[in-house]
Amino acid sequence: LILFGIINISLFYINYLILIPQLIKKKKKYFLYILAFVLLLGVAAFIKTVVAVLNPKDMMNYVMEGKPKTLQADEYYFAQLFLCGFFLVSSCLIKFAADWFANERIQRNLESERREMELQFLKSQLNPHFLFNSLNNIYSLAYQKSDKTADAIMKLSEIMRYMIYESNTPSVELSKEVDYLTNYIELQKIRFKDGAYIELTLNGEIDDQKIVPLMLISFVENAFKHGVVNDPENPVKINIIANQKILHFSVINKKNQQNKDAQGGVGLTNVERRLQLVYPDRYKLNVVNSATHYTCELMIDI
Repeated sequence: LILFGIINISLFYINYLILIPQLIKKKKKYFLYILAFVLLLGVAAFIKTVVAVLNPKDMMNYVMEGKPKTLQADEYYFAQLFLCGFFLVSSCLIKFAADWFANERIQRNLESERREMELQFLKSQLNPHFLFNSLNNIYSLAYQKSDKTADAIMKLSEIMRYMIYESNTPSVELSKEVDYLTNYIELQKIRFKDGAYIELTLNGEIDDQKIVPLMLISFVENAFKHGVVNDPENPVKINIIANQKILHFSVINKKNQQNKDAQGGVGLTNVERRLQLVYPDRYKLNVVNSATHYTCELMIDI
């Protein structure tokens, strides 16, 4: 019985570790594998039958008594063919299942890495000119010896800290994202000598929710870049409402008729791609481009 156990285990692992990897996975020699499978099956059953014939008491445990010895040997041989075949087929099923799960795991890891690389690339597309414009504006304040210089430097520092450290985390508190937007708006106001009119309205559970970092900034950038922000009769309206894990975010701005660039552009294309990657089937983005105003409405199940 110990010998038979060794033969059965050997069949399993020879097929699992040698035949399938070498002949099927590596060389794709299916016909040669079938020959090896049949040969291994026949040899193993033959060895077991020979051992049983030399030990009739053991053999009688497998076949019915009272039959001719040659018939007992034949019946025993075919019984062992079935048993050896069971171990070989089991090793095939387990090997293919293990390889399938391993490939699935590899594919998931590759997909995760691809998504992460794409997200990092999309983050890198966030307006790089903002930093240079802010530094130029701060330089102008410093040159004029304005009292606003120190505050502007502090806000830029907070923005850069958020972009460098917080943006590398999967999610941040919504309140931090709002602080980032507020600092961005305050810095942008420096550019407009005639004033910039922005209405930021917050409602709901702002402190209790989380969001993917840098998800909302492109909409605000879009309003400053393409919209009219110095008209007190038509201020840029930014609304953020967070209730029961649902975020409602909207930006409405008057269109700048002298700006020939189409509002939206690459920035909103990138942010929608990010939404598809991190909030698949959990967001709704509605853009209304009327003759006078541009409206972006975003709802996310966060």
